[in-house]
Amino acid sequence: MPCWPGAPTRPASALRRRWSGSTTRSAFSSPRADAATRPVEENVQFDAPEYPRVRGERLEKLPDDLYIPPDALRVILEAFEGPLDLLLYLIRRQNLDILDIPVQLITEQYMAYIDAMQLLEIELAGEYLLMAAMLAEIKSRMLLPRPDPEEEEGADPRAELVRRLQEYERFKQASENLDELPRVGRDITPVQIKPERVDIDVPLPQPELKELLIAFRDVMLRAELFTSHQIQREPLSVRARMSAILDRLQDGGSLPFSALFDPKEGRLGVVVSFIAILELTREAMTEIVQSEPFAPIQLMVARARDDRQGSQDVILDD
Repeated sequence: MPCWPGAPTRPASALRRRWSGSTTRSAFSSPRADAATRPVEENVQFDAPEYPRVRGERLEKLPDDLYIPPDALRVILEAFEGPLDLLLYLIRRQNLDILDIPVQLITEQYMAYIDAMQLLEIELAGEYLLMAAMLAEIKSRMLLPRPDPEEEEGADPRAELVRRLQEYERFKQASENLDELPRVGRDITPVQIKPERVDIDVPLPQPELKELLIAFRDVMLRAELFTSHQIQREPLSVRARMSAILDRLQDGGSLPFSALFDPKEGRLGVVVSFIAILELTREAMTEIVQSEPFAPIQLMVARARDDRQGSQDVILDD
């Protein structure tokens, strides 16, 4: 709650005022300082605020060029957190039944608090004024003539206020129960232990030459497992060699078996040529013939089945 800049910066207990001409304290005095139930007088008067003194002189007005931040001075009077908190304090302070609130008495005490704050020029939140209007409305409705006992009684004007007070009291009690729980930094101080760093010299082992050789051998064996090789494309293809042989036999003639191999191609060329001849024969595209035992082997284009059968018959007759 923002405080009037000219008001003295005293504790909240110092802002309490006494009823003029009586020792009875105001309705909004501290519950710790005034636990007994006392009636409230109608005419309430408060002392004028005491002005501070600077260098022995009374300061009634702040300098015009003095900068005061908006949140520089904040005073929480009697620790009231809102109008419901104030009403609940007034009811509990006098041991009143919350279900049967004496609206007139509570309204007078509440308005006395509002007037005191306005006298001290302390800005009140709008919710305090709204609650004052609500209490005035309930008070006026309570003063209206009641219906006949035979007729159905209307709703109690205090019902909504009682409901809000009960709900606020439950939440306030729950918050107080939570506040009583141990809290780190308030009730519990974490223990932090920073052990001293101790440097211990651990002697390194002295390996022998045999152990070094064994370790080096293991490293070399592992290195061989990671040796990579590159797969190269074959320079000679079986299919290409098959096409080359068929091109040479295109005229329908025959070729000696030895003429199909080129010694310059080396072992790889011999193997590729031999596999190509076998594949052509397997696919019935060429034939391997020999006129007589130990005669040169010839490779020729495959003939029709009938021609091959006639040739075989001639060979058998011979």
